[in-house]
Amino acid sequence: MPIYRHHLIEVELKALRPTQMTVGMGEVRQKSEHWSTLDPLQRSHYLSRHWFPAVRGPKARYYIIDHHHLGLALILEKVQSTQLVLMQDFAALSPREFWVVMDQHQWVHPYDRHGHRRDFNELPKKLTDLIDDPYRSLAGVIKSSGGFPKDGEPFAEFLWADFFRRRISAQMLKTDPEGAVGRAQELAHGKESSHLPGWSGINFDGEDDLDADSKTSPVRRSRKS
Repeated sequence: MPIYRHHLIEVELKALRPTQMTVGMGEVRQKSEHWSTLDPLQRSHYLSRHWFPAVRGPKARYYIIDHHHLGLALILEKVQSTQLVLMQDFAALSPREFWVVMDQHQWVHPYDRHGHRRDFNELPKKLTDLIDDPYRSLAGVIKSSGGFPKDGEPFAEFLWADFFRRRISAQMLKTDPEGAVGRAQELAHGKESSHLPGWSGINFDGEDDLDADSKTSPVRRSRKS
């Protein structure tokens, strides 16, 4: 049974429901490895600072809307419970209404590892059922190396993952991961990705792509302010 502490709710990690279909297992492993380096006091402090934003849905189940990679990593590291912040309570809605409202809020991402949209009833029922998407791992690497910042837009990393999916072959990603990362870095700073959240517009020659377009694109010029 949930334990309420002010605005936080303590719940079992295994009881949390995902709102996406995939994760990047490379990023999950990184979080798991980081956890293994922490001593008990550091782990307690870490958990006290990493809350899971969640929505309460039908049957009073909690659906997390962020931190899926962390949640799965913690489960794999045998962590039993965590704290969440309740963003909305939609427990009174029917399952069909619930997912319509979640979609309107952009709090659900029902896309598979190939970037195809699926029915809401195909979403995993638990975090350990999330499927690996190598392109989501690639997006995580590019984000961590400064290719783009963490953005407030929901599921921003998945938009980048789908962008890379259409431009970097699965064969290259599997057989030449370093080459794939290099190519993704180039793409992340090029004009092709300028529509994506967190795009910096800075290429590897130190030239600002915004300046290159400033004569013809006043909209982009305004992003420098």
